[in-house]
Amino acid sequence: MPPRTDSRQRFLDAAADLFHTKAYHATGLNELVSAGGAPKGSLYFHFPGGKEQLAAEALTQSSARLRDILRALLADGDTDAVFAALEQNLLASDFQRGCPLATVALDAAAGSEPIRQACVSGFDSWRAAIEEFLRDKGLDAAYAAGLSVVTLTSLEGALLLAKTQRDVTPLRTVAAHLRTTIERELS
Repeated sequence: MPPRTDSRQRFLDAAADLFHTKAYHATGLNELVSAGGAPKGSLYFHFPGGKEQLAAEALTQSSARLRDILRALLADGDTDAVFAALEQNLLASDFQRGCPLATVALDAAAGSEPIRQACVSGFDSWRAAIEEFLRDKGLDAAYAAGLSVVTLTSLEGALLLAKTQRDVTPLRTVAAHLRTTIERELS
């Protein structure tokens, strides 16, 4: 049995995993408690706001992790590594794991301000990482800002299509178009 002192993190990790694959409303408290490996009282001790607070914090954690991965992959100089990593993640999860925010954003953000804010912050941090990469490549700041929005929304759409079609072609198509766009702007 894991040490009791890490129960808060276990709840966050379990929630992030369950919400990523099942969404917010389809994940019950008992499932969260079981996956977190701690008593229900421990969940409320660490998250007095209950499931909603746990979800918002788990989304924030997932967002930060993906932002850090994006930055690391983009530091190598191109977007292809990002798309390859997302593709690998989809394939390794049998198309169960697309975007760690999208499932919850579509399911619960309209009814929960903390969840909506966690999604807004997460998406914006990813967009900012992409914008920074594009500026570092030499694109004009205003153009990089706009292209970062187009890139993120294209990436999100490609993930959704790939997940529902159970085919990575949408990711590959968006990656190729983005690469061409960036190359054209830099030449």
